[in-house]
Amino acid sequence: MGIFQRVSLVVRSWVNALIGRAEDPQKVLEQLVVDMRGQLARVKQDVAAAIADEKKLLAQVDREKQQGEEWERRAMLAVQENRDDLAKQALVRHNEHLQHAQQLHETWLKHKADTEALKDQLRGLNDKIEEAKRRKNILVARARRAEVQGRIQQTMSTMSDQSAFQSFERMAERIEDMERQAVAAAELAGELTGDSLARQFQQLEYKGSADQQLLELKQKMGMLPAGGTAEPRQLPTSKADDRVAEEAELVDEDDAAKGS
Repeated sequence: MGIFQRVSLVVRSWVNALIGRAEDPQKVLEQLVVDMRGQLARVKQDVAAAIADEKKLLAQVDREKQQGEEWERRAMLAVQENRDDLAKQALVRHNEHLQHAQQLHETWLKHKADTEALKDQLRGLNDKIEEAKRRKNILVARARRAEVQGRIQQTMSTMSDQSAFQSFERMAERIEDMERQAVAAAELAGELTGDSLARQFQQLEYKGSADQQLLELKQKMGMLPAGGTAEPRQLPTSKADDRVAEEAELVDEDDAAKGS
């Protein structure tokens, strides 16, 4: 099982465990991202170690080749010195190092391919984590919106209870009663503190005004003969006022006689 598959299994187990706890979605998603980034850091260390091993193998291949070349040089030196026995031994060592170099090179090629695959998986895992970080913000926003909608629906369902509306109506009726009581108290205070005699005359004058308006309305509607007038009701006058009126009429008559 590759590193990427192991990481996927670990991540899926985290998701199932966190979802099973029924925790806050935002906290769950943030913790998932933190855990995935921690796992990514560990995978990077594993990939870095694989790359180091690959470079170490390559260095061993180069070293074996150099040692093989060195023994070949020694074989040439032995031949120049007419030491064929030493030249043969040097060639044996030369061949051994070449065989080791060949074997290490094949191992290095396989390890290099595995390392490149790990690099690709690491890049893929990093891309998935970055995508998860972007999706986390979207999912958190959706979770918040769903939470708000749930609270709204809960509030609406609570308001649909008839008892709440009945309580509201009772409060409205109570306020109206309080207003009527205040008006009644104000009227009672006026009755007790005002001039009752003046109020009585005001009522009589208002009634007279109403009678006059009624006669005028009947005239307008043609229910009274044309030219008919109605005298508005007036308050009775005193004897002194009658005397003053008679003297005023006499004065008017004398002025009229002089004028004629």
